[in-house]
Amino acid sequence: MAIIASVALALMAQGPVEAVVGPHSDFDVGYEELVANDNAAARAAIEKCDGLAADDPARLINHGIALARTGNYEAARADFAAAANARDSVELETADGKWVDSRRLARKALAMLDKGEFARYYALSLR
Repeated sequence: MAIIASVALALMAQGPVEAVVGPHSDFDVGYEELVANDNAAARAAIEKCDGLAADDPARLINHGIALARTGNYEAARADFAAAANARDSVELETADGKWVDSRRLARKALAMLDKGEFARYYALSLR
């Protein structure tokens, strides 16, 4: 599976979800929209990206981020779990410029859900 740059998650123990510009990708995984905190637009961009498989880890993780940020935690959990349990993994770039295995990143996203760390983004979107 090709390496795909993803906005992914910084997933630092104390830090917020952040983003970093990654290498050019031919596929829209909602990067610009997630950076702008326009989670509805990120969802739409990711969902209409026909070039990526539905089970692509970058797609699943970024879609899960957009869902979690808008309070749709169970759907986000399903995306993160699918990426965490995938047979294949890819290296994804995080906000701090590190390359992380997609399954590891997805497991960290699940832990963030369990800790309620996406709730602050949902609260911001209600304002």
